[in-house]
Amino acid sequence: MASSGDVKYPAVNGPAAVADNVAAEASKTTAELRGLKDAKVTPSTKTTTGQQLTHYHSLVYSLLSWERPRATAISFASVVFFILAARFLPLLRWVFKFLYISLGGEYSVLTYACLTSSFRPRKYYTLPKETVEGILEDLEQLADFFLIEFQRILFAENVLHTAAAFIAAFLSYWLIKIVPVWGLALLGTAVAYLGPLIYISNREIIDEQIAQIQELVNAQANHAKELANQQTARATGLVKQYANDYSSKAHEYIGNRRSASPEAVKAPAPAVKVEPISPPKFQTTDFPEAPKTEPVVDSHEPEPAASTENKQEPLLAL
Repeated sequence: MASSGDVKYPAVNGPAAVADNVAAEASKTTAELRGLKDAKVTPSTKTTTGQQLTHYHSLVYSLLSWERPRATAISFASVVFFILAARFLPLLRWVFKFLYISLGGEYSVLTYACLTSSFRPRKYYTLPKETVEGILEDLEQLADFFLIEFQRILFAENVLHTAAAFIAAFLSYWLIKIVPVWGLALLGTAVAYLGPLIYISNREIIDEQIAQIQELVNAQANHAKELANQQTARATGLVKQYANDYSSKAHEYIGNRRSASPEAVKAPAPAVKVEPISPPKFQTTDFPEAPKTEPVVDSHEPEPAASTENKQEPLLAL
């Protein structure tokens, strides 16, 4: 029979142990959240162009790499809750309800002049300049983070990241037709948080498969490059051959043009055979003999003989 000293009372020690475990987990969670905030520093690595990265690169890497699992789990649960709340809870109506209740209650209180001074603050709250500058700087760093990462993916600074982004964009293009926006956002959040966790848990197997895929891709790329070089060399040879042929023909044509004279270059007119015309033969007898003495001019004009000769006597009638 067991003595009374060996008997344990879990009912008595249980709540205290649970409270201690909760306190320990709370302290660890607080320490991880504080460490996540301290991880918000500018990394020493730079881009291929020599540009400095933002402190959000360190923060996102520390968050998604599950270096601080409690902080990462809390952020993952918070994002999922926000997506589901935006989908299923009337958050905007609750905001307007809170506003009109607050304003209506304040108006009812202000109707009493005696209580006005007690509810009104001594000084209206304003944003400190340091807070505004800090918020604007964080927004600038956040915008630079998304812009730099988009360009690094677009210009294939890391081939694996570019391939993953291509697959995600391709699947999203087809899933958006059948999945609502909130569902697609929830799926993307789950992949972003759980994908690195799966990779960390199976690093060796995944690295081996990635190495094989890279070898296959490099082999195909080299084969395609060789084919492209062959086609380029063939096209270049054909172009050179055609250029040499046309160049030789042009030189030959120019040489012929220069060696030919202007008379030879000009097309000759068709020759017309012209027969010579012999001059007519004349004799001296064909022309009258020229007078040898000058004619004598008589001052008295004789009567015309033609009138006497042609005049006849009229016939007398018998």
